Amino acid sequence: MRLHYLLFVFLILFFVPAPGDTLIPKPLRKLFCRIRGGRCAAFNCFAKEEQIGICSSKGRKCCQRRRRL
Repeated sequence: MRLHYLLFVFLILFFVPAPGDTLIPKPLRKLFCRIRGGRCAAFNCFAKEEQIGICSSKGRKCCQRRRRL
């Protein structure tokens, strides 16, 4: 039974997106960007934003507002 838990953890870790990961299909990358609180920018992020990933293989960036410390 513990083997199921281990397999479940590996399955989740396999599907968690990493910034710049190109193995994830485009619609899922957009969804992960929105879930992380970002937006897909066509060229560059605004001055008060930082890049947290990519939305497509053609250069669209996932941008999120910078957090104040």
